[in-house]
Amino acid sequence: MENLKTNLINKSIEAFIMGLEIYNKPTIRYRIEGFSFFIVNAWELMLKAELINKNESIYYRDKPDRTLSVEKVIKKIYTDKNTRVRLNLEKIIDLRNISTHYITEDYELKYAPLFQACVLNFVNEIKRFHNEDITKYIAQNFLTITANYEPLTNEQIKLKYSSEIAEKFIMQANEIDVLSAEYNSDKFAINIKQNLYITKKKDEADFVVSIKSGAASEVAIVKELKDPSDTHKYTYSTVITAVNERLTKKRIKLDYEKGFNSHVLNLVIDFYAIKQNENFAYEHIIGNNSHFTYSQQFIDFIVSEIEKAPNKFVESLKGKIKR
Repeated sequence: MENLKTNLINKSIEAFIMGLEIYNKPTIRYRIEGFSFFIVNAWELMLKAELINKNESIYYRDKPDRTLSVEKVIKKIYTDKNTRVRLNLEKIIDLRNISTHYITEDYELKYAPLFQACVLNFVNEIKRFHNEDITKYIAQNFLTITANYEPLTNEQIKLKYSSEIAEKFIMQANEIDVLSAEYNSDKFAINIKQNLYITKKKDEADFVVSIKSGAASEVAIVKELKDPSDTHKYTYSTVITAVNERLTKKRIKLDYEKGFNSHVLNLVIDFYAIKQNENFAYEHIIGNNSHFTYSQQFIDFIVSEIEKAPNKFVESLKGKIKR
């Protein structure tokens, strides 16, 4: 058994390094898909070795010749479904599962924060579980992934791909944005971004621009139509996740044993006629299919309504809907 554990750890480290080498090699266009395959494999092998540490079987009871799936192993090690390491892994597994059907390179910058967090999580966890120092196998500076800093806009995605694929891209990217903001943890995502601010204090500026002439660079402030893909980023499921995260942080307990779930969300949507309110909901129609996404404003609205009377919020909705 000790030999099996050692083999699993060695293969895990090999898969981890292969994932990094593929991702950081600029000539490989298949790097996102390749990285997701190898990094998930690295985690699977490493966590199975940890199960052996715990004297637990890595095989199915009814199929002793078949090892557990990575999803089952993750749930066995990280029993709390809200553990940020687990949430990060599950999101990357989602990417691995769709990458065989959808081209993902155009949204690389969206996935890079998840990948960077996943790399550092692996380094920490293999040290914690197996006392393995990854820097003995690969230099510290190679643990930082490189990303393409020229992602396509939503409009460019819509022009480049069919409606169905473009919608899948945008929804996946929006979900990552939403969850990264709500979880606010570097174990889920490490953001790679550059913020620009306009200031009148020249000595605090990194570079100078002007609205008119007189500076080396010129900028223009313009008004533009808002894209619902940007203003209504929340899917039905991420609305539930976001509200629960906010209620937990505020230590608000809802008057419903199962907490804020799909049943409660449906009550809110029906009672307040949310789908008829464009500030809160937007209907995306593609061919004969349609679905709704929701705005940040809707999340704020739900939480503020619950805060008024959390101990009778759900019962109040049920009573009003009956009347």
